[in-house]
Amino acid sequence: MSDHKIDESADDLAPTATSGYKVGAKKTVEELAQLDAADESLKKWKESLGLKGQAAGPADDPRKVVVLALALEVDGRSDVVVDLSTPDAIKALENQNMTIKEGVEYRLKVKFKVQHDVISGLKYLHVVKRKGIKVDKMEEMLGSYGPAADPYEKKFLTEEAPSGMLARGHYVVKSRFVDDDNHCHLEWTWVSAASLCL
Repeated sequence: MSDHKIDESADDLAPTATSGYKVGAKKTVEELAQLDAADESLKKWKESLGLKGQAAGPADDPRKVVVLALALEVDGRSDVVVDLSTPDAIKALENQNMTIKEGVEYRLKVKFKVQHDVISGLKYLHVVKRKGIKVDKMEEMLGSYGPAADPYEKKFLTEEAPSGMLARGHYVVKSRFVDDDNHCHLEWTWVSAASLCL
C-alpha cells in the first residue's frame, strides 16, 4: 500500500508525460466552489466533479483516494473481484492467484472513493512481467473527481488475454493509482496466470 510522491526515474510504472501539459495550481474544494461563479463553462465543470463547497470524508482518514476494489469482467460469468479496501486485504493478494483463460476478452473495472479534495487526472497503471521480463504495460486515464459520499466506478477498455503455449504461465503484475500531481495513492503487486480454462 502506498501514499507518496513517486520518483519517475528508473520506474516501470511512471505515467506517460504529455508534452506541453502543465498541471494547474492546486486549489481547495472551497476555493474551487467559489471560483468564477459567473463563468458558465467553469460552473458545468465544477458540477461534473460534484463540487458543493464541502470536502467529504472522515477526519480520521487522510487518504484522498480510497480504492475499494478492482474487478475482472468477462461476459457470461460473474466478476472476479479483488478487494483493495484495507491494508490486510492488499497483503492477502500476495498469496492469491488470478487466473485468466487464454484468448478470452475481458475488461478491468475499478471502484473507488474520493474524499477531502479534488483529484485531477487520476490514472491506473500496471506493468506485467514474466520471469522478470516486462511483457505488457497498461495506462488507463480515470479522470478528475471531486469528493463524494458515494463511490465512483470506472470500466476500462476491453482487452484480450494472451493465448498459445508461450503465453501460458505465471505473471507478476505491479499496479499503481497516481494523479496529475504525481502522487501515488495506492501501489501493490499481485500474481496472474494464463491457462486453458477459467
